[in-house]
Amino acid sequence: MSAGVTGFVGLGNMGIPMSRRLVQAGYRVRGFDTSAEAMGNFAGIGGGEAGGGVTAVAKLTSVGDGADAVILMLPDSDVVEHVLLSAGLLAALPAGSTVIDMSSSDPARTRVLAERTAAAGVTLIDAPVSGGVAGARAGTLAVMVGGPAAAFERFRPMLSAIGSRVVHAGDVGAGHAVKALNNLLSAGHLLLTSEALIAGRRFGLDPAVMLEIINAASGRSASTENKWPNFVLTEKYDAGFAIRLMVKDLKLALGIEHATGVPALASEAVLATWEAALADLPPDSDHTTIARWLGEREAKDQ
Repeated sequence: MSAGVTGFVGLGNMGIPMSRRLVQAGYRVRGFDTSAEAMGNFAGIGGGEAGGGVTAVAKLTSVGDGADAVILMLPDSDVVEHVLLSAGLLAALPAGSTVIDMSSSDPARTRVLAERTAAAGVTLIDAPVSGGVAGARAGTLAVMVGGPAAAFERFRPMLSAIGSRVVHAGDVGAGHAVKALNNLLSAGHLLLTSEALIAGRRFGLDPAVMLEIINAASGRSASTENKWPNFVLTEKYDAGFAIRLMVKDLKLALGIEHATGVPALASEAVLATWEAALADLPPDSDHTTIARWLGEREAKDQ
């Protein structure tokens, strides 16, 4: 039996595997993207054994037709607001609809936008994810949800098709706040891991052996367990998250820290380093390339 219809806007690196997970769970997904290549990839998902399938729509304003909810998987708040307000998606949605913003958006702007959508009779909840492209493909994403408890419970089964951990973080905007702060930690871990492993290699240690030891010790993190072994040592640098997006999220996290009066000396140093890397690298470089950038920069400084 079909689980219902879901609209989906933003069919990129994350949107395609997330849509595929919904189809496999029996959802019929109506998808839209401004990229013809993305729309072709979406159409290639086909149907699922549980009765789900895809429909590619030619107009953004048609994506919510017959849908229980419309998911947005977009780069930032600017694009989210453009899609909902300037491009007319909100005006095309019937009263009683729900928009689920799974983008990494600004939590303060999310709260303001939720007021705008509520005035139109539409509920907005935020549900950003962590786990990268691999997590999206495997359905193991962490999903952090902000919004009314009733809306969370209503859409928890659908979100559970996308992620293995779906947690209600609090009121609207809470999910986006947690996501920004999570990425601050992730960015800090990757910097420290890279500096430590580069130092160890120059000392004469084998980075792979170092990782084996660290991952059984107290210094382990997602960077030592996943990013360095799978994307840095292999020199693939293709985790699927652009460095410009990491810098954007770091600025959001710093904004939260500053607004709440938290001393942010370490966080500011992390942001400064990432901004320096972004200034040297193409903005769409994978964020794991910061490890290569650090090694090259430190080599030049010697």
